[in-house]
Amino acid sequence: MKIINPATGDRIADVPADNAAAVRRKYDAARAAQPRWAATPMKKRLAAIAAFRGRIEAMQETLARTLTHEVGKPIRQSRNELNGLLPRIDFFLAESAKALRDEKVFADPGQKLQERISHEPLGVIANISAWNYPYFVGSNVFVPALIAGNAVLYKPSEYATLTGLHIAEMLHEAGIPPDVFVPVVGDGATGAALLRQDVDGVFFTGSYATGAKIAAAAGRRMIKVQLELGGKDPVYVCEDVDVAAAAAAVADGAFYNTGQSCCSVERIYVHERVHDAFVDAFVAEVKGYRSGDPMDESTYLGAITRRPQLDVLKRQVADAKRKGARLLLGGHVVKGRGNRFEPTVFADVDATMLLMREESFGPIIGIQGVADDDSAIAAMNDTEYGLTAGVYTRDERRARRILSRVRAGTVYWNCCDRVSPRLPWSGVGHSGIGLTLSTYGIQTFTRPKAWHLKA
Repeated sequence: MKIINPATGDRIADVPADNAAAVRRKYDAARAAQPRWAATPMKKRLAAIAAFRGRIEAMQETLARTLTHEVGKPIRQSRNELNGLLPRIDFFLAESAKALRDEKVFADPGQKLQERISHEPLGVIANISAWNYPYFVGSNVFVPALIAGNAVLYKPSEYATLTGLHIAEMLHEAGIPPDVFVPVVGDGATGAALLRQDVDGVFFTGSYATGAKIAAAAGRRMIKVQLELGGKDPVYVCEDVDVAAAAAAVADGAFYNTGQSCCSVERIYVHERVHDAFVDAFVAEVKGYRSGDPMDESTYLGAITRRPQLDVLKRQVADAKRKGARLLLGGHVVKGRGNRFEPTVFADVDATMLLMREESFGPIIGIQGVADDDSAIAAMNDTEYGLTAGVYTRDERRARRILSRVRAGTVYWNCCDRVSPRLPWSGVGHSGIGLTLSTYGIQTFTRPKAWHLKA
C-alpha cells in the first residue's frame, strides 16, 4: 500500500496490507489472548496505558511530523492534537476503575438478598478509525476498551496508516500484549474482511454511507455497534454579539484543520441586524489565514487529505453559484502539487444548496441571514445530521432556550468545535448511534451483568 503525502503528492512509504487470511489470523490471535488480558488486574492495565501516555510525550515531535506528512495537517495542529490527547488519557486513567467497578444497587437483609451489577468486557472489538484526528478518534475507543479488558483489532484509516503503526508500537512498548492490540492495515477491502470476523463489537468513525452498511451487518449478528458519522454543524450568531470576536471564533471553528473535522462549523446563520457587519469581519478574518506547506510553523490551512474530496468541494461551489449564492472568497482548487483548495466563503445561501445540506469536509462555508431566533432554530434543524450546534449571544438564558430546541448530540454557547473527555460524544440522525467519552463512554465497552444473590 502506497502512502502519499497529500501536500506534495510524493510517495513517502510502502506498507504491506493485510489480506483476508492475515485478518483472520489476527482475529484468532486476539480471541485467544483476550481472556488473559481480561483477567489481568485493573491496576496493571491502567499502568500500561499510563506508560503509553509517557511514550506519546517522549515521541511527540516524531509523531507530529509523521501525522503532518501523511494527512497534510499543519504541524502546529498536529502538535495540538497530541497535546490535547494527554488530558483525555488522564481522564480515562482517573475515572475507569470507578466507572467499571461492581455496583450494589439493592439489599434486603430480611430476605438476605442482594442485587448487583458487574461490567464484563465485550470481548474482541473491531475499531475502524478515522484519518482527520487519528489520535483523538482512536483513543476514544481503544484506550477505554483496553482498560475494560477487551482485545482490539485496530484498523487505522489508510490515510493515517503510519500513525496507526506508531500507536501500536507505543502500546506494545507500554506493556499491552501484541495479540491484545492488533493493527489491521489496509483499505476498504481490509476493513470489509475485518467486519466478517466474529467480533463482539464494531466501533466505526467515518461516513454515513459506510456506517449504514456496518449497522445493517451488525444488526443481523446482534453485536454491539457504535457509529460516529458525519455532521453538518450549524452556528447561529445573534444580534447582541461582539461581531469581530464572534466572526473570529466561528471562522476558526469552520477552517481549523482545513475544515476536515466532523464537528467543524459547516453552516452559519446570522441575525439580519448584524449580518453584513459579520460577513465583512468573517471574510477579513479568513483572508488572514495562511495556506502553504504544512511543515511551515506559520501555516494555518494545510492539504485536503483525500484527493476525491476536491471534486466534492468543486461540485458544491458550482451548485451554490448556479442557485444564486454570492462568492466572497476563494472557490477554486489551488494549482500545483498536492491537494489544496482555496478558503471559500459564500453569502446569500439557502437550504436548497449542497453547500448547506451535504457534508463539505473542507475549507468552505455558507453564511445565511435570518430574521429571528425561531427562523434560526428551524434552519439549524433542517438537516439529516445532528452532531453539534452552537449559539453566540451575550444572553445565557436565550442561548439555553435556543439550544434546548436544537436537535444535536452536543451544543455550545459562545464556543464551537470543542470536545471534552468529561462529556459524552454522540450524534442524532445520520450523525450516528452510540457514544464515546465520559464515564458512559468507558462503560460502553462492557456488557452489564445483573446479579441476584440470596444467602
